[in-house]
Amino acid sequence: MSSQNNVLKLMWKSERTVFTIQSLVMMTGIADGVRLTKMLNYYVKKGEILNPRRGIYTKRTFNAEELACSIFHPSYLSLEYVLVQAGVIFQYDSALTSVSYLSRTVEVSGQTYSFRQIKPELWLGFEGILQNGYICKASVERAFLDMVYLSAGNCYFDNLRPLDKKKVKDLIPTYQSKALEQNVKRILNL
Repeated sequence: MSSQNNVLKLMWKSERTVFTIQSLVMMTGIADGVRLTKMLNYYVKKGEILNPRRGIYTKRTFNAEELACSIFHPSYLSLEYVLVQAGVIFQYDSALTSVSYLSRTVEVSGQTYSFRQIKPELWLGFEGILQNGYICKASVERAFLDMVYLSAGNCYFDNLRPLDKKKVKDLIPTYQSKALEQNVKRILNL
């Protein structure tokens, strides 16, 4: 069997639905990125896989959360996306919001992916970030703190009951920000 067919078989057998060139190099053992890209583009033309963004390949049906964590690396789902799921805010927005090393809004296959930038020092502390397979997602407490941090406290929350105040307090030092601490105390009436 040719290595070209092996690449496609490995992709189909994988639990992943989104692949970067780097992940495929590791998965297939094909170190020649140009050769690998030509193979992948052949399958894109045949309709076997998708290429929604340069350097990213997906199965025909892919997980949008997994794609959100693959567009820019490192990044993790957070902010409005997590807070709506947890019932902390009620205003529905179909965008998948993430925190990353840069700020961008990207549209892929009709889905909006929004990225907000945080300081590089905050990437050292991955407390409050949960990893499930290939998806990194903030806990509701981390998403709350990300929102307060990025909005300088100028934000509104519909329902604070889903938050564990002790976990919020434990995560505050990660941000190394007195202003954040004061804003959280004001918002949570601490």
